[in-house]
Amino acid sequence: MKRCISSSRRLAAAFLAVAAMMISGSVFAQTVDQVLQADQRRLNLAQQSQERINNIVEGTRSLEDQYRAINKEIEGLKVYNRLMRAQVDGQQATLDDIALSMDRVDVINRQIFPLMERMIDGLEQSIGLDVPFLMEERSQRMEDLKTIMERSDVTVAEKFRKVMEAYQIENDYGTSSEFYTQSLTIDGATRSFNMLRIGRIGLYFQSDDTQVTGRWNNEIRDWEIDNSARNEVRKGLRMARQLIAPELIVIPVEAPEA
Repeated sequence: MKRCISSSRRLAAAFLAVAAMMISGSVFAQTVDQVLQADQRRLNLAQQSQERINNIVEGTRSLEDQYRAINKEIEGLKVYNRLMRAQVDGQQATLDDIALSMDRVDVINRQIFPLMERMIDGLEQSIGLDVPFLMEERSQRMEDLKTIMERSDVTVAEKFRKVMEAYQIENDYGTSSEFYTQSLTIDGATRSFNMLRIGRIGLYFQSDDTQVTGRWNNEIRDWEIDNSARNEVRKGLRMARQLIAPELIVIPVEAPEA
């Protein structure tokens, strides 16, 4: 009987020990799961925090890049504004010069018109006293100048250019020679002559049919026959027409006057 009781007690003690171990193991397992879950939550929180940090860093970099881009654009605009300011200042100076010139236009016009009139009168007098070559052409040029001076649709600059052009043409006559034909009345007979102009120093004529040769005598202001230089005049005419090469010719000319 005692052995039975003792065995029962031992069984109960073993059962209690096993139960305790089972309870302790269950509690331990629950604790481990809680620890793992807690670690997982901390890991998730850390990842979320890192993502927020990364987003903040990316946002900061984006703002920094925008800041640099804006600063660069501002610097460019400063340079552009400086250039535009210099250009505007230059344009304003030009406008000031134009305004000043416009104020002087009336004064210039009042001075230049009498000057051009005197220039035309002087040129016309010079043509009248000169050797009478191409008189129709030269006289018509003077009439055209007088007509232009009276026209309101021609600018002052164009009028002055025409006057200077006429002076240049007359000046070029003194350094050139030419051949042309003209009708002259010699000894009461009018016929066509070959004309030879040599600068302003001599004007000669010669006919093809009669071989009459002569020249303009500026002292008596008339034509005169002079056959002494017939061959030289003929040679000069051929040179003026570019039929022969230029060479020296001996012809009578008026002596220079003081």
